[in-house]
Amino acid sequence: MNLTEPQSLPEQEAQVLQVWGRASLQGHVKISGAKNSALAIMAGTLLCPQACRIRNLPSLVDVTRMSEVLSALGVQLERDGDILDVNAGDIGNGSAPYELVSRLRASFFVIGPLLARLGVAHVPLPGGCAIGARPVDLHVRGLQAMGAEVRIEHGMVQADVRGRGGKLQGGKIYLDYPSVGATETLIMAATLAEGETQIENAAQEPEVVDLAHFCRAMGAKIRGAGTNTILISGVERLHAVDYSIIPDRIEAGTLLVAGAITHSELSLSPVVPEHISPVIAKLRAIGVKIIAETPDHLRVIPGALRATDIETLPYPGFPTDLQAQFMALLSLSEGNSLITETVFENRLRHVAELNRMGANIRVKGRHAIVHGVPMLSGAPVVATDLRASAALVLAGLAAEGKTTLQGLSHLDRGYENLESKLRQLGGNLQRVTPEAKEREDSPSGVAQ
Repeated sequence: MNLTEPQSLPEQEAQVLQVWGRASLQGHVKISGAKNSALAIMAGTLLCPQACRIRNLPSLVDVTRMSEVLSALGVQLERDGDILDVNAGDIGNGSAPYELVSRLRASFFVIGPLLARLGVAHVPLPGGCAIGARPVDLHVRGLQAMGAEVRIEHGMVQADVRGRGGKLQGGKIYLDYPSVGATETLIMAATLAEGETQIENAAQEPEVVDLAHFCRAMGAKIRGAGTNTILISGVERLHAVDYSIIPDRIEAGTLLVAGAITHSELSLSPVVPEHISPVIAKLRAIGVKIIAETPDHLRVIPGALRATDIETLPYPGFPTDLQAQFMALLSLSEGNSLITETVFENRLRHVAELNRMGANIRVKGRHAIVHGVPMLSGAPVVATDLRASAALVLAGLAAEGKTTLQGLSHLDRGYENLESKLRQLGGNLQRVTPEAKEREDSPSGVAQ
């Protein structure tokens, strides 16, 4: 494995991000490849015995972790910038290591392609952000519907179809909830199964469609991706592919909010506007003008901010991954807003950190009542999960004074060089070690 990796976790944990607010942003920013597409597509390369090339791959801690999982399975990886060459021709190992999978929930996706390709898979129960219960029972029941014997013992999911000739069988699967992870796992498993698989109440997110397009480019037969019913006709073998990942809609939404919350005019590309249509609609309701200058180029023009209500829902509803960023924006919008989180039950923990900065937000169950305030003030805050970290950076950009953010390992899991991109736009952000911060905060303010 030859990879250009982001900073290691010990380095991240030893750093804080200082954000000086009230700076005006201006310019253009490039949107990176979608994290959630990248992780699923990387797992999907396990289906193919030939070399594959993935383009527009973001440089993220989660991508590095998925690379480590694939490498442990015997996959050969070579990275050059945003291009990853993958050769899974000789995996021969259906057991993913606990210490890697436990740190990245998306690495559980490998169970589908391993089972389809090898007839056996041993994958630990996954880890990831502590934002709520995300059980794997939908994945398991789907694989069982395709003929797999699945046991969960000692934190390990063991799946096997060797007693059935080593092949999964097409089946009809209904998902109790339109889970992105379960839909993607079952799409990958079904590509090499015998017969046709039907997934009902499937997730419709753009990242699911991207994975389906990737599999189709390798020769899979998939219909209906992007609707609630997906049909997969199994094929004997998949072939090499050169594929480019879609732009990250969550990064695009985050940067649109950055323009709105700092009252700055920004442009960004490449984007797929229909992927963020509910985000654009809410920004317009808040008073922000969004202009499509070209089919993949958006401009945000700020306006007076006013309250609105938001309810997170599976796609095509408002994305839970932008709830925290919009809460930061609404904390500075005139009037009272109601935010309802329906996807993850623990995804309101950033409220306490925003309130530390002067926001006026109350939580009742899965609802957050946001009373807009005229101003936020810089404060020491802690990121509680990936998207909360971005929300606190945005709040820091808009606040008076300096905000110091701890927990940068969350931020680097899902955003490629976010602070560098914001600096290029005129933001004042800097990573420092705690030792440097202590020297800066000393009475003399002079390093010894």
